[in-house]
This record gives sequence, C-alpha cells and structure tokens, in this order.
Amino acid sequence: MKGSTQSMGLLGWVAITFAAAALGAWASTSAASFYATLALPSWAPPASVFGPVWTLLYAMMAIAAWLVWRERGWRGARPALSFYLLQLAINALWSWLFFGWKLGALAFIEILVLLVLVCATIVAFARIRRMAALMLLPYLAWISFACALNFWVWQANPAAL
Repeated sequence: MKGSTQSMGLLGWVAITFAAAALGAWASTSAASFYATLALPSWAPPASVFGPVWTLLYAMMAIAAWLVWRERGWRGARPALSFYLLQLAINALWSWLFFGWKLGALAFIEILVLLVLVCATIVAFARIRRMAALMLLPYLAWISFACALNFWVWQANPAAL
C-alpha cells in the first residue's frame, strides 16, 4: 500500500475506535460522581485513573486494527476486523449499561461477552499480525480487571445497580 493510503487507513481506524470511545464516554459523563457514591473494594482505582488508561488502550487498539488492515486489507482480514468492530461496539455499550442505565447485572453479562470477543479478536489478529495481537493484551487485562470490579460493585450496591 502507498504511504498516503496507509496514513488514511490509520486515521480511519483511529477515528472508528475513538468514535466508539466517545459513545461510551457520553454515557459516562457523570461516572466520576456516580462512582464516588458506590461501595468499592480496596483494590478499586480512583476515578481519575480510568480516562488516561482508556485513552492509551484505545490508541493501542486502533493501531492494532490498522496493522491487521495494513497487512491484508479489509477483504483479507474481514473476519478479524469484524471481530474488532463487534467488540468495539460491545465495549461502548458497557458504559451505557453500567453508568448510563445503572444495570449492573446486564453490564456484568455484557462484559463477559466482551471478554470472549476480545479473546477471539486477539486470536484472529495473531493469525495475521502477531504484534497486533500483542497490542491487545493490555486491553484484555484491563477488561478482565473491569469484569471483576463490575461484579464486586454490582454485588455490593444492589440499590444503585
């Protein structure tokens, strides 16, 4: 691929990824104040940690998708990139379920589905570009942590969630 095509592809994957991030952030506009009202485990990070962590993770996710696209294009990487787009949509939905609609049980079920989809995306990416798969491992670790936190918070705050 030509350099300009690669640059436009990178911009495209960054735009798609951060559009999903913005959708999730829209549901999370009052997340910090809501989070402060919840009973939290001692291992829960402060609300101020989430924004920077997610920004870094979304950037790595976008680059990973771009590496896969760059390697094979849309046609050659359709299953892998479809998994990526699906998990991205499910990722954005979680913020609505948990922070927007305060549905702790559904958010927990949904994050379990997200874990499966992220694993499928990693496997699919690994078949095309190993580095892209490796770039998703911090995201998988954070989602796993978020899953445990979601469960704990949901169980400890039945009236709020």
